[in-house]
Amino acid sequence: MPELPEVETIRRTLAPHLEGRTITGTEVMTPASLRGLSPEEFRSQVIGRAIEGVHRRGKYLLFNLGERLFMVVHLRMTGRLVLDGPADRHTRVSFRLDSGTSLQYVDVRRLGGIYLLKMVVRGEEVSLPSGRPRPGRAVPEGLLNLGPEPLSPSFSLDYLREGCHSRRVRIKALLLDQSFVAGIGNIYADEALFRARIRPDRRACDLQVTEVEALFEAVRAVLREAIEKRGTTFSDYVDGRGRAGGFREELAVYGRYGEACRRCGGELARAKVGGRTSTYCPRCQV
Repeated sequence: MPELPEVETIRRTLAPHLEGRTITGTEVMTPASLRGLSPEEFRSQVIGRAIEGVHRRGKYLLFNLGERLFMVVHLRMTGRLVLDGPADRHTRVSFRLDSGTSLQYVDVRRLGGIYLLKMVVRGEEVSLPSGRPRPGRAVPEGLLNLGPEPLSPSFSLDYLREGCHSRRVRIKALLLDQSFVAGIGNIYADEALFRARIRPDRRACDLQVTEVEALFEAVRAVLREAIEKRGTTFSDYVDGRGRAGGFREELAVYGRYGEACRRCGGELARAKVGGRTSTYCPRCQV
């Protein structure tokens, strides 16, 4: 599943071409990709609207259509948003803009979806309004309870320290908890824990002060570096121009089970933590 660096890369690729442009037409090939509304309802609400901004919250892309209406795209496992790409059998929704640009929502496994939601912009933050609706087909549950963005001031060292101190869960599971911190998935949790020299199955409450500090710096550093490299591609992920990400060559542990640790030369191991496979170095991470 695309994580924060991949979704942020897509946002940065799309924004210069979409912001300020008006949606002049849509074609819905797969109605089930629209969550909670029919193709006719969708067309009536988006055609003629200008895209005032392209935002990201956690792993969600948010398109500001004005009057507090946002088109929310959750890419899930195989979703893509590609500019001026040819439509194919996996294209679910296609958009036309007044600039002549087209935007294709492509989803091989049809796990993702497009929502229309009323949301509020406060500075650089976008959130659901107070009295928010219950999760359901029309509202993605994950969007209702997102924690702070890991690259924002809200995700501070004090926040991470307090979160670790008060929780007995495994530290890998805590990093994957989207209600605690938004946007981190399996790839970047493994990479950050390796950099901080912390085993993924350690309990969060058992981490020493210096270890929490190291983890805080590692999380932010690995996410920034991955964004600079346009994310990590294994199979489906591409940016808004159809280009693969370049961070795969930088991965120290994720996807490298059984290979040599680039730090100490020992063999990388793996374990199940919170139902997810984690790769780590049993020598370097304690």
